[in-house]
Amino acid sequence: MGGMRRREGDYDGAFEYWSEAAGLGDVGAHYQLSVVYREGLGAEKDKKKELHHLEEAAIGGHTFARHNLGIMEGKNGRPDRAVKHLIIAAKLGQDQSLSSLRRLYTEGIVSKEDLAGAL
Repeated sequence: MGGMRRREGDYDGAFEYWSEAAGLGDVGAHYQLSVVYREGLGAEKDKKKELHHLEEAAIGGHTFARHNLGIMEGKNGRPDRAVKHLIIAAKLGQDQSLSSLRRLYTEGIVSKEDLAGAL
């Protein structure tokens, strides 16, 4: 329902739907709220709220949320935390995380053992 509202351009309606669903523990809704707070469509941009909902989604098993946490940690200068998130996401089947780990391996940031463990 939230996705349909978003596609129709009803960002406020999508935000309301995802907020209610997240309150009920829906990890997909938490992920969508992280996108809302990142893009500012349906709510004002808010990095803290984006991170909160991204973490909630990742803890709940949302693999792309876990991948995005890894990317955020890397951009924030915390490569060790980034690698941990990417390894978890890759082990859960997130192919983009595996690609990111391979790239980080060629840059000398990921060890051969960590890369092998993510496969």
